Amino acid sequence: MTQSTSAPAAPQREQWSGQIGFIFAAIGSAVGLGNIWRFPGVAFENGGGAFLIPYFVALLTAGIPILLFDYALGHRFRGSAPLAFRRTAGRAGEAVGWFQVMINVFIATFYTVVVAWAASYFVFSFDLKWGDDATGYFVGEYLRVAEAPFTLDFVPAVLIPVVIAWVVVLLIQSTGVAKGIEKANVIFLPLLVVSFLALVIGALTLPGAVEGLNAFFTPDFAALADPQVWIAAYGQIFFSLSVAFGIMLTYSSYRKRRSNLSGPGLVVAFANSSFELLAGVGVFATLGFFAFQQGIPVSEVSGTGVGLAFMTFPAIVAEMPMSQLFGILFFGSIVMAGLTSLISVLEVVFSAVMDKFGLSRKQAVWGVGGVLALVSILLYTTTSGLTALDTIDNWANNIGIVASAVAASVVVMWIYKRGPELAFHVSQVSTFKVGRIWRLLVSVLGPVVIGFMLIQVVIGLVSEGYGGYPAWYTTLFGWGAVAVMLVAAGVFTALPWKRDPGGFTPYPAYPPAPATAAAEKNEGSGR
Repeated sequence: MTQSTSAPAAPQREQWSGQIGFIFAAIGSAVGLGNIWRFPGVAFENGGGAFLIPYFVALLTAGIPILLFDYALGHRFRGSAPLAFRRTAGRAGEAVGWFQVMINVFIATFYTVVVAWAASYFVFSFDLKWGDDATGYFVGEYLRVAEAPFTLDFVPAVLIPVVIAWVVVLLIQSTGVAKGIEKANVIFLPLLVVSFLALVIGALTLPGAVEGLNAFFTPDFAALADPQVWIAAYGQIFFSLSVAFGIMLTYSSYRKRRSNLSGPGLVVAFANSSFELLAGVGVFATLGFFAFQQGIPVSEVSGTGVGLAFMTFPAIVAEMPMSQLFGILFFGSIVMAGLTSLISVLEVVFSAVMDKFGLSRKQAVWGVGGVLALVSILLYTTTSGLTALDTIDNWANNIGIVASAVAASVVVMWIYKRGPELAFHVSQVSTFKVGRIWRLLVSVLGPVVIGFMLIQVVIGLVSEGYGGYPAWYTTLFGWGAVAVMLVAAGVFTALPWKRDPGGFTPYPAYPPAPATAAAEKNEGSGR
């Protein structure tokens, strides 16, 4: 391809300082709120210890292969999701890339709010402000949740920390990839591991902790015959690794051209799973203590999501010895896990608009980020904010990300048949080679399993609704959010590029020159 004369050449792309910086950032993205509050509950509800079997099968057959797919796209085609997909699969690919960007737009608006909640509860932990009624305090005094599904009554106690959270994360983003994003992860990730490890060690010393661990790890092998358990395992791996919605693709685009992909991919995947297991131990040891205190089965206090973090866990903390310390460690961990993941979500958005419209980083961060902050405030800092968050979170994750994964595989691997080239790229720059098995997993097994998940979710939402919310509300804020993603993807794809997206030569060259290919074949055969 030749450089277009109608558009200026793109500036040199930002880069990580090295492989360690990239690994820290990628792990920081993968290790997020879902590791702490989603995995333990999903495992408990789907066979306990037996769930680890489909979990690790999903990791090996979908998680790592799709992670390397994202790495290969970003690293080979050196761009944000829309740019990398455009260079891979033309305008159809670019539309997929923009759809991924829009998923991150919606996630960023509510993820910042959860980080702000956690920061507030970190402060509340010093005097256990929620008192004896943690649930009542969260939905009543703190969020002031209204019965109406939509209001414009703002809650100052939520509004102020949300504004602070946006300012902090945008300041980090504005300083760049190496100076801002990388340094933030290098600081926050070790602090997260140390604080959460201290929390787990403390939880294991509590009375009833063993019963909690028994509930978590006791295998129910009969559950393995249930297809829904396997779907849950693939879903957990899929969501927790930050794959298929542009994050790992964008992060890998900041790596130097001669960079190992497969080795760091394994490190990130297994570090993420290790933290999930650690979270499971910590959470269920704590739930076991609470069940012991209340004289009830562990199953009656287990849970996932916002309820576990902001209602169940504060109630447990109030009963613990050294209550303030446990609260500080737990909510401090959520703040750090949420912040590192939020940074990666926003980087997908900022990188895309910088590539498409030629904006500087500061223009993208403060201009686009300012708009997202305003939307976040209007939607989620009112008395109906929790309802909006719950609804948009469900549709963005369970419909948006899953649909994005299927679309990316179909467009790149089936329609444009770029699988051999991507496998070649990973093999050329990595410590181990990938080939037909990897292509089979990404192009066949992944889309089939994920597509089945998508169909099941859609059928359930259409037939049963969601959360007991009115149909008009889920149509407007749930399906409406997905519709906005699709329309915006089409509009942004139709807009002209500031710089020519095609004026680019991938490295290493594909197909390789005959002499090079022969040399590689001889080397691979041992001659």
